[in-house]
Amino acid sequence: MSKGRSSNLGYPRIGENREWKKGLEAFWAGIIEEEEFLAQMKKGRLHHLQKQREMGIDLIPVNDFTMYDHMLDMAVMFGYVPKRYDYAGGVVPLSTYFAMARGNQNAVACEMTKWFNTNYHYIVPEFQDIKPILTENKPLLAYREAKEKLGIKGKPVMVGPYTFIKLSKGFDPLQIPAIILQLIPLYVQVLTELAQEGVEWVQMDEPILVTSLSEDDMKTVSYIYEQLHEAVPQLQIMLQTYFGSVTLYKEVIKLPVGGIGLDFVHDAGRNLEHISTIGFPQDKVLGAGLIDGRNIWRADLAHKTNLLSKITGHVDASHVWIQPSSSLLHVPISVKQETQLDTLVKDSLAFADEKLIEIKHVTDWLQNGAESIKEVLAENQTIIERVATSGARNRPHVHEAVASLKSDQIGRISNYEQRRQKQQNVWHLPILPTTTIGSFPQTTEVRQARNRWRKGEWSNEQYDQFIQAEIREWIEIQEKVGLDVLVHGEFERTDMVEFFGEKLGGFAFTKNGWVQSYGSRCVKPPVIYGDVEFIEAMTVKESVYAQSLTTRPVKGMITGPVTILNWSFVRDDITRQQVTYQIALALQKEVEALEANGITMIQVDEPALREGLPLKKTEWEAYLGWAVKAFRLTTASVKDTTQIHTHMCYCEFHDFIDSISDLDADVISIETSRSHGELIHSFHHHSYNKGIGLGVYDIHSPRVPAVQEMVKMIENALLVLESRQFWINPDCGLKTRGHKETIASLENMVTATRMVRNNVTATP
Repeated sequence: MSKGRSSNLGYPRIGENREWKKGLEAFWAGIIEEEEFLAQMKKGRLHHLQKQREMGIDLIPVNDFTMYDHMLDMAVMFGYVPKRYDYAGGVVPLSTYFAMARGNQNAVACEMTKWFNTNYHYIVPEFQDIKPILTENKPLLAYREAKEKLGIKGKPVMVGPYTFIKLSKGFDPLQIPAIILQLIPLYVQVLTELAQEGVEWVQMDEPILVTSLSEDDMKTVSYIYEQLHEAVPQLQIMLQTYFGSVTLYKEVIKLPVGGIGLDFVHDAGRNLEHISTIGFPQDKVLGAGLIDGRNIWRADLAHKTNLLSKITGHVDASHVWIQPSSSLLHVPISVKQETQLDTLVKDSLAFADEKLIEIKHVTDWLQNGAESIKEVLAENQTIIERVATSGARNRPHVHEAVASLKSDQIGRISNYEQRRQKQQNVWHLPILPTTTIGSFPQTTEVRQARNRWRKGEWSNEQYDQFIQAEIREWIEIQEKVGLDVLVHGEFERTDMVEFFGEKLGGFAFTKNGWVQSYGSRCVKPPVIYGDVEFIEAMTVKESVYAQSLTTRPVKGMITGPVTILNWSFVRDDITRQQVTYQIALALQKEVEALEANGITMIQVDEPALREGLPLKKTEWEAYLGWAVKAFRLTTASVKDTTQIHTHMCYCEFHDFIDSISDLDADVISIETSRSHGELIHSFHHHSYNKGIGLGVYDIHSPRVPAVQEMVKMIENALLVLESRQFWINPDCGLKTRGHKETIASLENMVTATRMVRNNVTATP
C-alpha cells in the first residue's frame, strides 16, 4: 500500500469572482430564471471539482457545494420544513428553500447563527412536530454528477447525525433519543444508496466532538455509529472533526468507522498527545489536518513535516491522509489575483488553492521523502524567516505599550448608575428611546461613487460631497421617521472591519480575498499582518458633520477590538490576546478624538465577541477575561457623561451574561429577533441592570414587519426588563436592505414604540 493520500474536506462555494453570489442575487431579483440559475450553479460545482483534480488531490469532496447553506441542505433533505412555509411534501422547491433562509411576506425566516467559533452563519433547522422523511439523496446526486460529468469518484460529505441534532432547535433535550431513532433510518437509507452506487468513503462531519461533551453524549454518539455500521458495514465512514482537539479521545477512537479526521492546527498539541500516549487504531485511517483551513498564512512546511514525522511514529504512514484542518470554506480562493499586494505580504499568504498545493507537497514528502520537495522546503523557509524579521512585526513602541498596561488603566471611573443619571441629565431621552445599529442602505450609487473615488475618477472633494449628501438625506429621514438617537449611516465604509483596518497601521488588504459570511453575503477580511497602531482620526469627520445637521444626538460608530480581531485574518506569530490589546490601544485614541470633537454617544460594536469563545467551556474564562479587558481599555478614558453603546450579533445571552455586564457599556443592543422569545425567557433567570436593546425586527429578511408584531415583542420584553433600561432598535445594521423597506420598517418600529409608551410608566 502506498504511503498516504491527499484529501480535501470542502472547497469555497463563491467562485473566483463571486459568480455564486452574483447568480444567487440575480435569481432572487428575477433577472434570471430558475433554469439558468441552476445551470450556473452546476457550472460552478464542476469547475471546483476539476480544479481539485488538476492539483492532484486524491479524495475530492462532493456535496460540499450548496445553494445557500449546508445545514439548510440537511434540513430540507430530511423534510424539516416548518409548517409556516406550506410545504406539501416531496422534493423541497427552491422557493421554499430560500424562504426558510431569507423569509418572505408570509413567513419569517429560520433562525441564523454562527457555525461554531467561525464567522460563517448557518440556518438553524427546526424540528418541532415534524416527522422527518428523506426528500432526496443529495450526497448521491452530487456523487453521480461528479462521476458522470468529470469521471471523478468523489467523497460525499454530510453533516453527522449528532452535530446536526445538537445544532438544531425546536425540541426538548429529553426528545433527543426519539429524534435519533427517527433520523438513523434516513441516514442508513442515504448511506445504503451511496454504497450501492459504488461509493468507497463518506465524510461524516462531527465537529461537535471537539466541544465540551459529556460521557452520556458520547454514549449517544457511539449508539448512532454502531447502528450505521451494522446497517451499512461495507461503506467506509471518515468521521471528521475540526476546530480543535477531540474531547473524549479514548471513546472516539473506538467508534466503528473506517477513519477519524483530527485537527493538528488548532489545539494541535492535545491531539498529538492523545496519539502519542493513548495510540491510534491500526485498522483505521487517520485524517491528519495539518494545513490551516481557517487562516491564510503560508504553512511552515518544515514544521508541518516535522509534526507529520511525529504522527507517523505512532500511525502507519499508509493509513494517513494529508488534509486541511477544516473545510476551506473559511478562506478565499486564490492568491493569484492579488496583484496589488506588497510582495512580502503576498508571498506570505496561502488561500484555498495554495493550501491544496501545500497538501500535495506534504503528501509528496510522506510518500517520497524530503528530497522530493527539497527546493520547495528551502523557498518556504526563506519566506517564513523574511516575514518574522520584517519591520512591520517588530515595532518596539507598540510592544512596550502592551507590556506596560496596568489594571487601573482598564475601566471607567464611575459605576453605571452614577453615569446613567449624569447622561440622562444631558440627553433627556424618553422612555424606550429608538435608534438604529449604525449603517443605512449601501445603494448601487453609493458603491459606484466609492469605486470612482478609489480609481481616481473622483477627487477627495467630490467624494466627500457625495458622502455628505447621503448623510444629510438620512439625517432628514431619521428625523422625519421620529428616531430619538440618530446615526450618520456609514456610507463611507465598505465593511465595518475593513474600514478601520485601512486606517490603522499593521493591516494589509486583498483585492479579491472574499469569504462567505451567510447566504450571498461575502466579506473581505483585513489581514492583520504587523503590529497595530493608531495613525490618525478615522471617523470624526463624518460624525461631526452629521451632528451639525441635527439637535438630536448622533452616535459615533467604531468597531470594537475583539470584532476587528475575530473578523480579520490574524497573524499567527504572537497570541490573539496580544493582538487584541494592540487594537484596543489604537481604538482608545479614536474614542478620545470623537469625544474631544463633541461626539459623546459612541457605539463600540462587538458583534463577534461570542464567536471567539473557545469550543470547550473550560477555556471560556481565559478568553472572556482578556476580551472584556480589551473592550474596557478601548472605552476607559471617556467622561461619565459620554454614553458608550455596543452591539452583539446572535448572542446566547445566558451563556455569559456576567461577562457582557463586565463590558460596562451603558447600552448594549443584541441581535435577537429570530429567537426573541428565547432571550426574553433567559431574563427570568438572569438579571441585567444596564441599558439594553433587543432587536425587534430581522434585518436579514426583506419583509417589512407589522406594527403589532413589534408591539408584541416590546411588550414581552417589558415583562422582564424595566422601561428605563429598554431601547428599541432593529436587529443589526441596515446596509444590505433596500431604501423603501428600510424606511417602512423604521416607521413601523417608531409607531409600535409610541403605542407602547402610552401604556408604560417610566421607572425611576
